Amino acid sequence: MTEQSADLRETVRRRYAASALKVTEGGTSCCGPEPVEVDGNFGGALYAADERDALPAEAVAAALGCGNPTAVADLHEGERVLDLGSGGGIDVLLSARRVGPGGKAYGLDMTEEMLALALANQKKAGVTNVEFLKGEIEAIPLPAGTMDVVISNCVINLSTDKPAVFAEMFRVLVPGGRIGVLDVVSDDGLTPAQRAERGDYVGCIAGALSFAEYRDGLSAAGFTDIELAPTHAVADGMHSAIVRAVKPEMACSGMGDTTGSTAVAPATSCGCWTVPLRPGR
Repeated sequence: MTEQSADLRETVRRRYAASALKVTEGGTSCCGPEPVEVDGNFGGALYAADERDALPAEAVAAALGCGNPTAVADLHEGERVLDLGSGGGIDVLLSARRVGPGGKAYGLDMTEEMLALALANQKKAGVTNVEFLKGEIEAIPLPAGTMDVVISNCVINLSTDKPAVFAEMFRVLVPGGRIGVLDVVSDDGLTPAQRAERGDYVGCIAGALSFAEYRDGLSAAGFTDIELAPTHAVADGMHSAIVRAVKPEMACSGMGDTTGSTAVAPATSCGCWTVPLRPGR
């Protein structure tokens, strides 16, 4: 990692740590904790009222995403889902409800303060089929071929190594697994310098890929059936976008099971993994 990349990552970490502390230690109103200050393009207001009402107020207040990936991913009972950059846990808790007791929702975040807030929100929500992990989305601390779905909510644009993120998403998915992501994406005609003029890195603007770059990055990682659809503008030429893609049924991850205890056996010398698909998949 270059010094500039390390500095950007630390800036992002500090920003989200401060956001978590604002919710846990900051002022509250008569109706609960004050939400983190974001404009109408980001935050808890992008979730349906019934979803917000079913969660701890702190989880909603800490929401910083640009949409609702749990709806985008079309989650089903019994699935295993991983949320990259899980923050205060709103998408993990919603996912856990959707996949039911036979499934499980994992949240991955690099910020201690956000993880502490997420664990507190899990306890308040009384949701048990959840596990929060500390780590970076460029090096997911889970075995290969163990997730049915990977979601993320306006976080991938913050990474300084997006090819690594795409490769890691591909690695942890089972063959036939899918991603359902919300992210900020730029028009293809905007240069990186022009994107930076429209907003800073920690504001989810400067680090955004273009539509073509996003599609090419997912394709290079091995994904197929790639779809990118803008939902609303967040700046001139910059959009919140739904991103969907699939890991082919016969896919090679090229990486072994070195990070966890789940048994995943190599099927061929090319690094493919044999993972039983769930009924109905």
